[in-house]
Amino acid sequence: MRRRILELLAEEEQRSGDIVDVIQNEFRITQAAVSQHLRVLRESRFAHVRIDGSRRIYSVAAKPLQEVDAWLGRFRVFWEPKLDALETEIARGKKERL
Repeated sequence: MRRRILELLAEEEQRSGDIVDVIQNEFRITQAAVSQHLRVLRESRFAHVRIDGSRRIYSVAAKPLQEVDAWLGRFRVFWEPKLDALETEIARGKKERL
């Protein structure tokens, strides 16, 4: 669910009410539950919030995600060759079907 919220925020900043509408529709949870997930994203620094009158506007925070990407970079050496090999096998299978 939090990943989905981050996906929404990666597209553009969102009003909290719009986030709630999407997440409630997709996951069938309460407004309070969505608010808790937004709070966790704020407190963990993955999302920023700014106040605009009575509205809260959320946006994704790039720096923590860049830090996660850098950390994962150390492990890419393990899975990238396997993914490359899989891509080759898929391409080979497509050629054989033609």
